[in-house]
Amino acid sequence: MPFIDSKITGPVSKEKKDIIKTELGRTMALLGKSETYLMVGIEDNYDLYMGGKPLEKGAYVSVSLLGNASREAYENMTAKICDIYEKELGIPGSAVYVTYHGINDWGWNGHNF
Repeated sequence: MPFIDSKITGPVSKEKKDIIKTELGRTMALLGKSETYLMVGIEDNYDLYMGGKPLEKGAYVSVSLLGNASREAYENMTAKICDIYEKELGIPGSAVYVTYHGINDWGWNGHNF
């Protein structure tokens, strides 16, 4: 039951959103999860500030998943997310924050896992 929520400075075309969604789906194996239940949210034209200054190009990516993964898995996932955002949107890894949230109870389709 993973959810990846991205807040991105600047506009992102539908085509780029689709590419990012697909690439994020491929990364789920790094966390021991599949793309089957992955939900992705992409919010563009979002105001982000770092060090008190507005970011021209930046992203905040929040990854929530049922349970937890290892530190090594999170490290690999962060590297891959930064690669995706740099390749597809030109956002340097130094302007990408990634957080992870392990969830104990997750509901879907009228019940909890």
